[in-house]
Amino acid sequence: MPLDLDVLPDVFEAKTWAEIVARAGSSTYPQWAKQAARCGYCANPIRLVGRVLADDQVVYDTSREPDGVLLKRCGNRRAFVCPSCSFEYAGDMWQLLYAGLAGGRKGLPESIPEHPMVFVTLTAPSFGRVHSLRERNGQAQRCRPRRGHPLCPHGRPMWCMSIHHPNDPDVGQALCPDCYDYTGAVLFNWRAPEMWRRFTINVRRCLAVRLEVRDAQLGDVVRISFAKVAEFQRRGIVHFHAIIRLDAPGDTWQPPPIYVSTDVLQEAVSDAIERTRLVEEATEGEAVALRWGSENDIQPIRNRLDLAEGQLTPEKVAAYIAKYTIKGAEDFGVGNRPLDGPEARRRGLPEHVVRMIDTADQLAAVQGFERLARWTHMLGFRGHFATKSRRFSITLGSIRRARADYRRRQDLERRGLVRELGDDQGDEDTTLLVGEWRFVGIGYTTNGDAALAAASASYAREWREVMGRTR
Repeated sequence: MPLDLDVLPDVFEAKTWAEIVARAGSSTYPQWAKQAARCGYCANPIRLVGRVLADDQVVYDTSREPDGVLLKRCGNRRAFVCPSCSFEYAGDMWQLLYAGLAGGRKGLPESIPEHPMVFVTLTAPSFGRVHSLRERNGQAQRCRPRRGHPLCPHGRPMWCMSIHHPNDPDVGQALCPDCYDYTGAVLFNWRAPEMWRRFTINVRRCLAVRLEVRDAQLGDVVRISFAKVAEFQRRGIVHFHAIIRLDAPGDTWQPPPIYVSTDVLQEAVSDAIERTRLVEEATEGEAVALRWGSENDIQPIRNRLDLAEGQLTPEKVAAYIAKYTIKGAEDFGVGNRPLDGPEARRRGLPEHVVRMIDTADQLAAVQGFERLARWTHMLGFRGHFATKSRRFSITLGSIRRARADYRRRQDLERRGLVRELGDDQGDEDTTLLVGEWRFVGIGYTTNGDAALAAASASYAREWREVMGRTR
């Protein structure tokens, strides 16, 4: 990619600018830029030294690189840590999800669209009134209009006549922090993984009731597959988006019996939402009853060409879920390290977030909740952001291996180490490669190199967006 210094910000220190000019003006810049491009302009690349041997001959040595190191992707899924690696992760997740929704790719049969499938959103209950984005028929509405303008016991208004815009910092903030149940909110985040586990158990039990079979016999009728992702709401509480699909028993991804319909699955999921309960004892003599909220949603996923406008398709669902796999709690400004309430307040974080962090820190001092101290920056949430059942689709590992094999073959062909043979001699002749590697660090060697890579990554993202709009 050509170097364009105009895309660089003007806020760098003199030393960083000197490093940028030194790199850009060196004879090794084209080779360095090519290596940075190969690692996807990763924000925190892993630096390795070593070599590759083929038939006891050195075919690659990092000593030939500009800095004597090989740059490899960090592979972080979070966009605020590494935009480039998170973009690749989201693409891999889309492939995984779409294969499990549409079939006909990645080894899954084309009969997948015939399976009963639903898209489920599981929300948290209300722990107190917060400022919200509201709309009706596409028109923005007032936040919380109330007749008589009532006040809470602490003298604060329990109404709001503002029409908030999406970037309004007040959205998600409690109307009265003293009335808000921060203990319940943090405990919900803390136990959200267990709530999901109990929900999946209840789906199986409720489906067995609907199909009039015993729980132990359900596996002889259908297999339940799922993929889910967690998302932080503006009020700092996680909710889950999930795909639930029914297959026939076995490992061949065949449709279930015809009497197992999407309607039966929807009813079972609805029953499971109501049945899922969890009682958590936060302090001695005080218990919090956890359940799902009232704004849950269950929608069938359609796969026909004659869809009505607004209905869900595999493409829409896969894209919607994949975009949340690269997010965390960073939108609240908490970073990726544990912190306590005073530190959060010093950073200038919103009061609502500060109180959740402070509550999590206080609960960590209670016996049985000690591990909460490690997850204060996640507002108490400790679960995986994206999970799937074993037979929902292929794995991320298989997608990455396929991409690595493809790139490795391209590199070997470029080096002349793979030779295509005739039909009578087999498919191909390959050479055994032996690598010797040693880890030396993370990140670019200078701030100037990091700035150049970040500028190139930003340019690449803008180019993708422009190409996407013109297609």
